[in-house]
Amino acid sequence: MTMTDPLGDMLTRIRNGAARRKNTVSTPASKLRARVLDVLQAEGYIRGYTETDFGNGKAEIEIELKYYEGASVIREIGRVSKPGRRVYVSVKSIPQVANGLGITILSTPKGVMADHQAREQNVGGEVLCSVF
Repeated sequence: MTMTDPLGDMLTRIRNGAARRKNTVSTPASKLRARVLDVLQAEGYIRGYTETDFGNGKAEIEIELKYYEGASVIREIGRVSKPGRRVYVSVKSIPQVANGLGITILSTPKGVMADHQAREQNVGGEVLCSVF
């Protein structure tokens, strides 16, 4: 069976792992997932991730979740642009999450980045997900 939304699957694994207080969660590897995890790590929402290659075209990413005083650093994480309905925004209409306390992750012509970086570089794109 094929997966229709690999990024949404990864976000759900992170959400479920954080709800169950897991230290790590694993997901199949892809370039887009790795770029989104780079943004999450740079913004301080996860500790980090490691990519393991099993050969034969199969690879897996192990994501280390981050906790502060027993609670997950990620309160909410959700997919915005879905396979059935893509959401594109210009630089002027990039949404803010929780009055700037959270981030929106965008896929732009200059790469995958957080909303504040996209505003600095004056570029819009597809809204992948929002994190708070």
